[in-house]
Formats: sequence, C-alpha cells, structure tokens
Amino acid sequence: MKKVFLLILFLSFSFLCFCTEEPQEKPKILLLIAEQNINSPQRAWWASEVDLSTVESTLAKILIENGYEVLEPDEVNDVIKANRAFRVINLSEEKSIKLAKTSGAYYVIVGKAVASSGNKVLNSNMVSCFANINAKVIRIKDKKVLGYPSSSSSSVHLDPITGGREALEKAGQDLAIKVVDILNKNK
Repeated sequence: MKKVFLLILFLSFSFLCFCTEEPQEKPKILLLIAEQNINSPQRAWWASEVDLSTVESTLAKILIENGYEVLEPDEVNDVIKANRAFRVINLSEEKSIKLAKTSGAYYVIVGKAVASSGNKVLNSNMVSCFANINAKVIRIKDKKVLGYPSSSSSSVHLDPITGGREALEKAGQDLAIKVVDILNKNK
C-alpha cells in the first residue's frame, strides 16, 4: 500500500513538473522616437543625455502594461558610448537595427514626433496645438518591418509648449494601441 501511495505521489509530481509551462521572457523593445515640441529643438535620448521623450514614455507605459519590456536608456548607454555613430538624431534603419540587436531587443520602434501650434482660439488667449507621429515597427531577427503606425492629436492650452506636450501625449497613447496591435499580430 505504501509503495502504491509513493508511486501515485511520484507520478502526480512528475505530471505537474512536465505540464507546468516555463514563464516566457518578455519581448524587449527599443524605442527610438525623435521628438520636437513647439519652439524647441528636435531631441532624442540616444543623441544626448536626456531621458525618454513624452511620446516614448507614454508608449513605454502602455507596452509594459501589455506584457512587453522596454529597454531604458541606461540599459543601452554602454553600447552607445562604445559606438559614437549611434549619437545622431536621425539614425538610419540599419543603425537602429544594429543598436537594437546589440542591446538585446526583439523589436525596435523608430519614428518622429512633432508638435506645432496653430491659431489662437477665438475670443481667448488659448492656442491650438497639434501633434503628429510617424513610426516604424521592426522585428530584429529578420529585419522585417511589421507596420507603419502613425497618429495625430490636438490640444488647446494657454501655454503652447504645455499644449504641445499634451497633444504629443494623446497622440502617443493612440500610437501605443496601434503598436501593441501590430506586435500581438506578429508574435
């Protein structure tokens, strides 16, 4: 009886060990979206010592919520310091893929985000602000472009710079939904 009990216990344990899936590693994503807000120069974290832009931060938050891992600038800084060719705002697709591959990313999202101001709102001191983002989602292992999402948004604010940031954030949220959809379809 004791042997039967031990055999059943061993088989149950073996079954649980073989049937339990190993946790999968979260796909790593490198974000390379150059951003220009109203009356500001174009900036990119990999070309200077700044953090993620408004669009990248918004995109990163939503990607993380959807089970992806976003590489932070400090995780990539050693690679950039070792190869100064990565310190330009307008990285070529080839260099973007090389930077992502060297950093251990599965995907790279490259793009440009621009905020601009329009006219004042009638009978007000508020300014219309607009944001446009164009991006490209690339899978690193085969260098395949999975999609070209784009997004736009607007905002109204007394301060054009703050209004531009708000418009960039809204456009970034819309872009993130499109990017997650592209990534989920191409897993």
